[in-house]
Amino acid sequence: MAEKLVIVESPAKANTIGKFLGKGYKIVASVGHVRDLPKSQMGVDIENDFAPKYITIRGKGDIISKLKKEAKNAKTVYLATDPDREGEAISWHLANLLNIDEKEKCRITFNEITKNAVKNAIKSPREIDMDLVDAQQARRVLDRIVGYKISPILWKKVKKGLSAGRVQSVATRLICDREEEIEKFVPDEYWTITAKLLKKGVKAPFNAKFYGVGNKKIELKNEDEVNNILGDIKDSTFKVSKVKKGEKRKTPNAPFTTSTMQQEASRKLGFTTKKTMIVAQQLYEGVDIKGVGAVGLVTYIRTDSTRVSEEAQQNAAEYIKMKFGEEYLPKEKPVYKGKSNSQDAHECIRPTSVDMDPESIKDSLSKEQYKLYKLIWERFVASQMAAAVYDTISADIEADKYIFKASGSSIKFPGYTLLYQEGKDEDTEEADMEIPELVENEELKQKDIEPKQHFTQPPPRYTEASLVKALEEKGIGRPSTYAPTITTILARGYIVKDGKALVPTELGRIVTDIMKNYFQEIVDVEFTAQLEKKLDEIEEGGKKWVDVMKDFYSQFVGVLQEAESQIGNIEIPDEVTDEICEKCGRNMVIKMGRNGKFLACPGFPECRNAKPILEDAGVKCPKCGGKVYIKKTKKGRKYLGCENNQGDPKCDFMTWEMPAKENCPKCGNFLLKKYSGKKAQLKCSNENCDYNKTGEETDD
Repeated sequence: MAEKLVIVESPAKANTIGKFLGKGYKIVASVGHVRDLPKSQMGVDIENDFAPKYITIRGKGDIISKLKKEAKNAKTVYLATDPDREGEAISWHLANLLNIDEKEKCRITFNEITKNAVKNAIKSPREIDMDLVDAQQARRVLDRIVGYKISPILWKKVKKGLSAGRVQSVATRLICDREEEIEKFVPDEYWTITAKLLKKGVKAPFNAKFYGVGNKKIELKNEDEVNNILGDIKDSTFKVSKVKKGEKRKTPNAPFTTSTMQQEASRKLGFTTKKTMIVAQQLYEGVDIKGVGAVGLVTYIRTDSTRVSEEAQQNAAEYIKMKFGEEYLPKEKPVYKGKSNSQDAHECIRPTSVDMDPESIKDSLSKEQYKLYKLIWERFVASQMAAAVYDTISADIEADKYIFKASGSSIKFPGYTLLYQEGKDEDTEEADMEIPELVENEELKQKDIEPKQHFTQPPPRYTEASLVKALEEKGIGRPSTYAPTITTILARGYIVKDGKALVPTELGRIVTDIMKNYFQEIVDVEFTAQLEKKLDEIEEGGKKWVDVMKDFYSQFVGVLQEAESQIGNIEIPDEVTDEICEKCGRNMVIKMGRNGKFLACPGFPECRNAKPILEDAGVKCPKCGGKVYIKKTKKGRKYLGCENNQGDPKCDFMTWEMPAKENCPKCGNFLLKKYSGKKAQLKCSNENCDYNKTGEETDD
């Protein structure tokens, strides 16, 4: 019989902790939550101070019986669920089920699953923090009331299966509002003039951009204005009138929070927020490392803090000094300021040991684990390094009465950029180019003048990365909610993905319009952010959760009644296509199913014909000459397949690569492409042809 029982959420976490604690300890997993609100009813007694009616989660009976048996046989029980609101609530539910006194010091927490962290936690157990539990209860009850009160109205007025949520509705609104901005956007014409200039004795030209006259900047609005300037400077000499040299420092980015990790994993690795959190959880809970055993590789992965412990900073400094040299250490230990709404309950997301560098443990990690761990490790180590230093030069260059400006920079000291550079959402920033040493009054040779017409662009659609950034900046949701929010609105069919872009569906727009018209506060960004702050205040002990619920519901109930009486029935028309139903001759329509859109006959139930929507790839099959379609697996991965893959005789052409814009110069079949960095790897789709090359596609 084990004297001490430790209960965690997951078997992986149990396995890792089991390696740290010796005899006398037994570690078991609750496998997530054990109690929750019922799905069949709202489960909140509004008349009785919003008391939640918790029930045992279906399918957890055997696990709970085992936990009760183990707890009965143990002298001491430690509840070691995750160190956040949700983890505290799970421990509270476990304590209730196992009849553990709420005043008993049974709760242990650790920010990282390492031997020292776990053993130190065992030495200092505490009582369950009811402020944390109440903050989680308030969130759960708020979301349940909003969902279970508004969703039936949507079912009745629009269609079955819809849902409204406190955070998901705001996220959907942001995407719909952005789409509306894009549709209403009216582009403005503007022009630029770039002079390609040569310094005497230097072969490579450099660029100088038109600025204006003297200190006055001139915006070029049309071609006539440009032609007037080009006429004036046609025979002019370009002369350097002013040179300014300087130095700029670029400090490293802060170590990861949940939000910044999700954003960077999207930009650099192409991970969805959901995938990022799944892989990060694996790294946190522990991986079996060859020669070391099971160990948690990163600190807790749901955090909005950029704080770093003194011990971790010291270890990073020692590693940097050894690996890169003392000059790569900053003069003072870096301190990163968190967001104003950061709870700072945890550290940043960092490696538990910088000595365990990604390359040394690569063989013990899956491909996805290695990629994300490398990203976290490099970001953290870089955050503790010295700034990068650049020599800068800028020059004003006269031509007639006009001023052109040139600027550039060169690396003087790489600092942290030796290890890491942050990704960008949009490739809009031009890299600083090197320009030659320029001297005031020297004349330059004009190699070319390039006038170019531009049009202002609408704001870009949200990607998962930029939506998470917007939610965080606006104070909507918290680290644990970003990924499930996006997953939910995708699953509901309120938005779809077009490449990386998030696009609202007609259904998403209709639901958002209803929410904006009848439940304005629920989808109001500021209102939702204020509610989040109130939840934080409950966690800090400054507010009682029942009082927060009363304030909310007193306003909500009136809005609910008004919406019920005023919203008329809304019919969402099906989109009619040119595809003819081969069974009855009607034009097929687009329907939305659990796996996305599909074609269906409008004659249902008399005609039940349905088929997937296939995108024509615009190329011919290299095996049989049939059409090639872009298809999707159940998990959404795209591939090319022949239209005759169900025919007789059956054609088995299939490939994961997408078609290039060129045809094979050897056999005439289409080329396939995949990218390595910015270069395209091109190979022939005909398996009997050996043509392949590396390079850019010929047609943009």
